[in-house]
Amino acid sequence: MSLEIAPVVTKSDRRQFVDLAWTLFADDPMWRPPLKSEVHALIGGAKSNPWFLHGKAAFFLARRDGRVVGRISAQVCELVQERRPGLGQWGFFDCIDDAEVSAALVAAAEDWLRAQGMTRAQGPISLSIWDEPGLLVSGFDTPPRVMMGHHLPWMAAHVLAAGYAGVKDLHTWTVGVEKGFPETVNRIVALGERNPKIRIREVDLKRFDEEAKIILDILNQAWGQNWGFVPLTDAEVAFVGKKLKPIVYPHLVRIAEYEGEPVAFMITLPDINELTLDLNGRLFPFGWAKLLWRLRQPRTTWFRVPLMGVLPKLQGTRTASLVAFMMIEQIRRAAVPLNHARFAEIGWILDDNGPMISIANAIDSHVEKTYRIYERDL
Repeated sequence: MSLEIAPVVTKSDRRQFVDLAWTLFADDPMWRPPLKSEVHALIGGAKSNPWFLHGKAAFFLARRDGRVVGRISAQVCELVQERRPGLGQWGFFDCIDDAEVSAALVAAAEDWLRAQGMTRAQGPISLSIWDEPGLLVSGFDTPPRVMMGHHLPWMAAHVLAAGYAGVKDLHTWTVGVEKGFPETVNRIVALGERNPKIRIREVDLKRFDEEAKIILDILNQAWGQNWGFVPLTDAEVAFVGKKLKPIVYPHLVRIAEYEGEPVAFMITLPDINELTLDLNGRLFPFGWAKLLWRLRQPRTTWFRVPLMGVLPKLQGTRTASLVAFMMIEQIRRAAVPLNHARFAEIGWILDDNGPMISIANAIDSHVEKTYRIYERDL
């Protein structure tokens, strides 16, 4: 049987690149189909994704006897180069459980990265650390929450076989929210709520662009020293704001102010995967109407906290702890009665992010999934 690795060139190639997931995950009850329009936009170039204004990528398909059996991307980001010169990345790595196919896909990505002058490869990153980083290595028995990836159990073995070693783990933490948090946390929250210098407020959707800029400015500062961090550009800030606006609800997003200055934020999203499961990735002809109706006041069992940050000048202080627990508790109080929330996923959280791990432990959460990022020299 002949195996061919070919670059994605035509619209048909791009469609096959996206559609492969529906074949590979057909028998996986935990997989949640993404909206195909979202995936096409992610890989569609600068017109649909401002990442391409500072990055370039190639996409490859593996075909055996004409049938698509795998895919991978290879990409170089200028912002990554500023922090780690020579580091190229690959992502969207999915294939059948076949050593020949996986090895050929990784080799194609590495050859492309070498041609770009890269000396080290890292993955999976699809396409940015802000999209879907890491390969799922534990937690296959539960579905991914909104904006998180899912992989087949055999993929880690293929990455290791290609000579890669894990360099960083990203964990998601699960916590029940119906009954509230331990009394220690409640006392911290009560203390903060008595502090006149602290104000925790909802976002104002009438000033959405301004609020989004406040949040993402804090994010760029708060996460600046984190492993793998690259800043969001102004174009990406606008893009992310536009993308998130339909699923942002004021009572699920908080901005913390200290003496009138925004110093921290927390974003919580309903698990949209619960609302789109029956759409099977399609918004047309009628999926968009169903989703629009469901988003009016979503009732989802799960919620996810994808982003939370505190300005560096407050990190490690008592005030940072106060505002963090206050935001968590105030959002919990709102989400349980209004959205029927029962569980929340926090993360991802880097395996060495001590402050966030301490917060996760304090509210009695536990690690549910681990995503691993790998590297090797080229």
